[in-house]
Amino acid sequence: MVLVSIRCIQARFLLRPSERVNQLILGVLAKAQRKYDVRVFAPAFLSNHGHLLVWFRDAEHQAKFMHFVDGNIAREIGRLHGWEGKFWGQPFSSSIVANDEASQVKMLRYVLEQGCKEGLVARPRDWPGVHAASILLSGRNPKGKWIDRTALYEARRRKRNQGKVRPIDFEEEIELKISQIPCWEDLSPEEYLSRISDLVQEIEEATAARHLEQGTCPLGQQAVLRQDPRHQPDTAKKSRLPIVHAASRGIRKRYIEAYRIFLQAYRSASEMLRSGKLDVPFPEGCFPPGRPFVRAHGPP
Repeated sequence: MVLVSIRCIQARFLLRPSERVNQLILGVLAKAQRKYDVRVFAPAFLSNHGHLLVWFRDAEHQAKFMHFVDGNIAREIGRLHGWEGKFWGQPFSSSIVANDEASQVKMLRYVLEQGCKEGLVARPRDWPGVHAASILLSGRNPKGKWIDRTALYEARRRKRNQGKVRPIDFEEEIELKISQIPCWEDLSPEEYLSRISDLVQEIEEATAARHLEQGTCPLGQQAVLRQDPRHQPDTAKKSRLPIVHAASRGIRKRYIEAYRIFLQAYRSASEMLRSGKLDVPFPEGCFPPGRPFVRAHGPP
């Protein structure tokens, strides 16, 4: 289980919600899911960044999925806003989520509170964009629009002098399948919805208490929708994601120690490769320099 984050260049509001932006984001995610068979638990896209709680088999699986998502969201939303420059500030970042229930629920709540913790809306479901709260509380898989740009290009090339080709004819409505987080996957849909409702209620109560204590109020849905997608805020979050998200120090320590062992093995293999030893074995789950990804043995 992994938390993936992507951020717009200069923290610009290029992902500012609208019906069309929401359709395109969901369409890209759904197409990527269909192509790479990824389990998606919770997506949340604010105006200048997005988070995805997902399950990948390994680092190669993650890289392929995110390359598709990053590239296609940038092209579709960039085209929508007439934005021709770089779209993302940097490559996506990701952190492993520990397998225990407390860690998984903690990160699910983190995604659910997007929009509230930034002071944008009073309730998670008030966010007008793609958001896990509104999706999960609906109990239904969301649908988006995928545009087959390759087929559209070929049709325009063939019919250059034979009438107008309509882009809408190359749009497909596609469903993004949402899975229950692993620690709660045995719950019935009704029980899962109840757990989500409890988390959302906790977030709403905590948000209201914070605004009351600080004497503030959320920016509001309408103010969010009025924002210029090209606007660059004065300040932007620059903190990096940790290696692992864990609910306890002990679990976090074990994951970090495992990562150190992996890193030591990788560096050792790299040094031997640079010295001229070509048959050096690299640890499973890594991308050796100039070589194919090293997959794990046994069942995925």
